[in-house]
Amino acid sequence: MKPHRIRHQFLLEPALSAKLETLSRNPSTTKSAIVAKAVEAFMERRGENELDQRYGRRLDRLSRDLDHIRTDVEVILESLALFIRFSITLHAHTPIPDRATQAIAQERFDKFVEQVGRQIASGKRSLGNGNGGEG
Repeated sequence: MKPHRIRHQFLLEPALSAKLETLSRNPSTTKSAIVAKAVEAFMERRGENELDQRYGRRLDRLSRDLDHIRTDVEVILESLALFIRFSITLHAHTPIPDRATQAIAQERFDKFVEQVGRQIASGKRSLGNGNGGEG
């Protein structure tokens, strides 16, 4: 049957040994427990550093990409808000539309929604962003 723990021998600087001695005076802990926790903490930190080295650049790139996307969305939303404000201002003093005008407006809106759907489904973009868009 294997022992639950394996004996190790190592050397410590006198100052570090004195600190270990002070910590182990507490009856609820032992030198072995303190050293074991210290080694475990060191290995966990080292593992985190390895993860950071392995995935850090990717995560940084993704963060930058998300920042660019956020900026693009803000520009698009601001453009849309300004267009809507302009459109409302331009048409603010028109007479109340009758049913025929409302039907034409609804038909135009439906065509607009269909066009947006087709553009998104096809991957084409109206804004000239290098994705093969029309604009």
